[in-house]
Amino acid sequence: MVAGSTSTTRSGAGPTDAALVVAARAGERWAQEALFQRHCRLVIALSQRLLPHSADADDLVQDAFVFAFHRLDSLQNPQAFAAWIASIVVRTASKRLRRQRLLTRLGLQRNEPIDLDAVVSPSAPPEVVSELKAVYALLDRLPAEQRIALVLRRVEGMELAEIATAMKLSLATVKRRLVLAEARLERERERG
Repeated sequence: MVAGSTSTTRSGAGPTDAALVVAARAGERWAQEALFQRHCRLVIALSQRLLPHSADADDLVQDAFVFAFHRLDSLQNPQAFAAWIASIVVRTASKRLRRQRLLTRLGLQRNEPIDLDAVVSPSAPPEVVSELKAVYALLDRLPAEQRIALVLRRVEGMELAEIATAMKLSLATVKRRLVLAEARLERERERG
């Protein structure tokens, strides 16, 4: 724990995120490592669901943590590190998706199909598998903003306010993007 820190320790869990952020801001490498270890599963899982191609997801994880540690001084609420890094993942994924779409349109990159077996757990209930397959089958055809909103809602199970915070958008904008994505998902289901 950082000397002079007012943060408390959770029972048996080590320093709080706030204490780790304060220590990391002071240049303590162990604190950065502790934040990474504590939140890497969250970042990896979110990255894999937003960018299901493993190489893209791996790059996203690395870039999110590099960005977060470089900009740690801009985090206003040190205890909110998890939500903050999740929003970094979301925004970075959105930028990558827009770039990928442009490169694909220009013929500089091929659009690889999503490996559903890598995204959907074999132990998932049949109705969940069906839902995830429908969502992921549509993703490559959606604009980045609709795609991310749909994944955060349907796959991550986030509330609208959480999505708005993660995407740094108004609640009305998130609702609009979800309505468009959901309508397209419904049309795809009717065709299939």
